[in-house]
Amino acid sequence: MEPTFSRDAYLLAMRQRVDEMLGRVADAVNAAVPGKIINGSEEQVRDLFADLRKQAFEMAVQMRVDAAEAAFSPPQDPMTHKKKRNKGRQDYTVLTVNGRVRLWRRRWHSPGEGTTTPLDCWVDAVEATISLGVREMACRLNGDGKSFDKAAANLARTAQVELSGETLRQLVETEGKRVVQAQKAGQLPIDWSVADCQLEIGTTRIYFGSDGVMVPHVTDAEKLTRREKVKAKRRRRGRKARPLPPRKPGADQKYKEFKVIAFYDEGQEHRAVSGTRGDCDVAGRLMRREAGRIHLDQADEKVGNVDGSPWIRNQVERQSLPLDALGLDFYHLGENVHKARRDIYGEDGEAGEQWAGDLLHTFKHEGYEAAWNKLLPWRLALRRGGKKRADQLLNYVSERRDMICYPAFQAKDWQIGSGPTEATCKTLTARLKGSGMRWDGDNAEAIMGLEAIEQSGQWDEYWRSELQIKP
Repeated sequence: MEPTFSRDAYLLAMRQRVDEMLGRVADAVNAAVPGKIINGSEEQVRDLFADLRKQAFEMAVQMRVDAAEAAFSPPQDPMTHKKKRNKGRQDYTVLTVNGRVRLWRRRWHSPGEGTTTPLDCWVDAVEATISLGVREMACRLNGDGKSFDKAAANLARTAQVELSGETLRQLVETEGKRVVQAQKAGQLPIDWSVADCQLEIGTTRIYFGSDGVMVPHVTDAEKLTRREKVKAKRRRRGRKARPLPPRKPGADQKYKEFKVIAFYDEGQEHRAVSGTRGDCDVAGRLMRREAGRIHLDQADEKVGNVDGSPWIRNQVERQSLPLDALGLDFYHLGENVHKARRDIYGEDGEAGEQWAGDLLHTFKHEGYEAAWNKLLPWRLALRRGGKKRADQLLNYVSERRDMICYPAFQAKDWQIGSGPTEATCKTLTARLKGSGMRWDGDNAEAIMGLEAIEQSGQWDEYWRSELQIKP
């Protein structure tokens, strides 16, 4: 049986502090001037309760640590089997959602192992100096942030948890790497499957989407410049400082493509989102893995809507994704049609607008063959300068003819756009593309991992899992 402390002793020890705090609450409210009773006292009362919460939590944990020390016999040296030497008690602090608590525990020494504190791992298996609750708060609040310093300031103001911007950055990136590792190891199950994606008509339908997004990185030259600025600043201070840590190499390019894979249902109530900085083959394996996690093959209708990039179509085929159809996003088709219209007819030509609208209407309601039959005579009627641009449009359409099946999609009430995937790319990379933010490859993938589980609705499942307390 695990050692516990006396509940009555704890209540007796805290009663005086509670009475004192409540008295100060009464004084704060009474001291507020008329017309500002709430506004003039709410901050003081909030701080008083925060301080009491910290004291209550700190005392309860300390009393249990004391109970454990009294219950456990002194540890032995595994080599000599003699009792270790008692080196007295030493304090250490842990940042928690209830404030920074200070705990005292006994240290033990042996020649073979040196100084150890066995109770540290009993209190927290990973012996972390920042608790799980703080890590969750930091990751959640940082999700929409543009600056780590600002996110840390917001965390201090809203949750009364003090962290520096640099500590918050390291915390978020470390947690993101854990997410990525958990996803790759299959330790983060999705709490939904295709059986949860049933329509009113009784069938189950899943959509697939994929896209690439450009993410800013710190180049090696930028890192060298930053380091020189830091050195210059340290020299200007005129006092000795600790040596800088070894410099990590920077990226070889300012921007690199990250690939996003998304599965979602008709109403977007269920989503599975993943991202990778790997190449097309890595993204393809990610497609297959995520499809297996949601049991895509068991869906009655499996529809893909993508922007028509060759690598996506190649990976869908190579990974044998069990899709019923892979469609070309109608918006991307429209983009190419209007680009040709602007190049041939000009920006504001009424004839060009009418031509583009009529062509897109044909694509949408009559299909590829009817639109192709309109494009060929249109191309022949153009002057020499426009034929080259028209050939580009014809080649684009011809290469994707198997994906242009809008009438069939609409007949089955399937979506013809990849808007949900595009929106996911935008929100998923919002933190990575924040103003002034640049990332190393590993760190960017880590942050993307955190954003992905939030987009997928797996946030609570992740924090409730035991993954966070494994050493």
